[in-house]
Amino acid sequence: MLLSAEHLSINFGSRQLLTDVNFYLNAGEKVGIIGVNGTGKSTLLRVLTGLQEPDGGTVSRDPNVQVSFLPQNPEMREDATVLEQVFASFPKEFRALREYEARSMLSKLGVADSEQLVGTLSGGQRKRVALAAALIHPSDVLILDEPTNHLDTDMVTWLEDYLQKFRGGLIMVTHDRYFLERVVNRITELSRGKLYCYEANYSQYLELKAQRLEMAEASERKRQSLLRTEREWILRGCRARTTKSKDRVARYETLKEQSAPEQEETARLGAASSRLGRKIITLNDVSKSFETNTVLSHFSYGVLRDDRIGIVGRNGVGKTTLLRILAGELRPDSGNVEIGETVKIGHFTQEGRELDLSQRVYDFIHEIADEVRTDEGTFSANQMMERFLFPGDLQSRPIGTLSGGERRRLYLLSILMSAPNVLLLDEPTNDLDVTTLAILEEYLQSFPGPVLAVSHDRFFLDKLASSIFEVRQGGEVARCTGNWSDWARKRREDPAAPAPEAKKRAGGDKPREKKLKFTYQEQLEYQHIDEELAALEAAVKRCQAAAEACGSDYIKLQRITEEQAELKADLEKKTERWMYLSELSEKIAAQSRA
Repeated sequence: MLLSAEHLSINFGSRQLLTDVNFYLNAGEKVGIIGVNGTGKSTLLRVLTGLQEPDGGTVSRDPNVQVSFLPQNPEMREDATVLEQVFASFPKEFRALREYEARSMLSKLGVADSEQLVGTLSGGQRKRVALAAALIHPSDVLILDEPTNHLDTDMVTWLEDYLQKFRGGLIMVTHDRYFLERVVNRITELSRGKLYCYEANYSQYLELKAQRLEMAEASERKRQSLLRTEREWILRGCRARTTKSKDRVARYETLKEQSAPEQEETARLGAASSRLGRKIITLNDVSKSFETNTVLSHFSYGVLRDDRIGIVGRNGVGKTTLLRILAGELRPDSGNVEIGETVKIGHFTQEGRELDLSQRVYDFIHEIADEVRTDEGTFSANQMMERFLFPGDLQSRPIGTLSGGERRRLYLLSILMSAPNVLLLDEPTNDLDVTTLAILEEYLQSFPGPVLAVSHDRFFLDKLASSIFEVRQGGEVARCTGNWSDWARKRREDPAAPAPEAKKRAGGDKPREKKLKFTYQEQLEYQHIDEELAALEAAVKRCQAAAEACGSDYIKLQRITEEQAELKADLEKKTERWMYLSELSEKIAAQSRA
């Protein structure tokens, strides 16, 4: 055993975060801690590392066990270089031994200039520097708070591989569901002051949790049935004179005092939006550079009403810039942006809105709107706050008392309360819990206007996106039809493979003298290929509809996504074959006419 915590109790002001819970970590265990924002996940990590004392209980660590910790908001020296910050807590001898490894790790995490001052880094770069410092630390236990925030797809893949190979114990708070699926072997859920442990990865956790809730509901039904029987016996006037009667009365009192299983907290959102005309947002030959760095080059696109676009790419290539240009907040160097008169943009930024920490949650939302009309009816601001996990006691509190995740959720609610008809979302999944993410995904699927989202959350993009825009170095924007898995599959294909045009040129530039004709097999194939294409397209649409209908059922979604990817691959091959046969048919017809 590397670490143990027994009978932990933690208070935060008037909020009871943990009540008499136990937690253990053995060598080789990789634990993912999940739970609704504000339940105390980050506080639990700080207690386990020894940075904060619990209000009750004990935490025991073997004195020979080395612990390395990545906090959610790392503190840094503004005047230190990146490399100095990474080795801030180590002697010079250690830096000399591990400097090359640290530089390599920083490069993989997108921090190329290790001599850059910390004070010049963005918030995302600071988190990645802190992650490198935590990983370079020789440790038996890694404790990581939201390690995947601010990492692009390649960085997340690298970190997954690193942690899969890590031989010590791992405890991390993360809401990246694919990360939980591939890295952890135990999930601990923090809910209403209690810890529920599952020896499972994410998909297995969903199954086991459903079984636990079903058993709890069955036990409650049985208890209610017994209560009715015993209550009827008592009401018939039976008196507790005999020992047997006294025992029965005592059993009734015990059953009555037992509490029902607590209902799971859920966030529910109705889609609220304003009327949207035909003209939405159009970019015409837009280019944008910052000094010598070109982030957009001659990009044109007209946003459509039913667009569900995921925007991906390495950190720093210009994804946020693209959203800001779409929102009309940033002027392009050349080209123009046309925004329709009826367009009302909801722009969820990565940095978030500056919130007055002394303002009450209730007052903040009421400043935006007193009520909102949704597809489920009209709801007051109070009702919307409750539906988004801000009950009455939280509504009256100052914003400064909320956790980072709760503030992020409040900011998201403020965007949706303004009833936009176009949503531009920049890293909306950062700091949001799994429950809120699932509800947000359902909300976005029912949203009547276009949604464009910059995100590195692979599960989110698989659920939301019908097309992917990849912003590349140099300002190019490559488009891919499909979700994140479709884009990743195409990206894995051999980039050296010749394009169809190159294959056609490979045979030489001289025209063929031989008379063209279909083989018997090609003739049969050409006669039926239109029907086969139609059948494949229909199957892809059915999969898309099934994926949208499966909610947060991860196992079903993964199966449908895999099936959809295979169908799309078949459709792509069949389309290429149709193009070849059609071209050959035209050439045969032209040859006959000649």
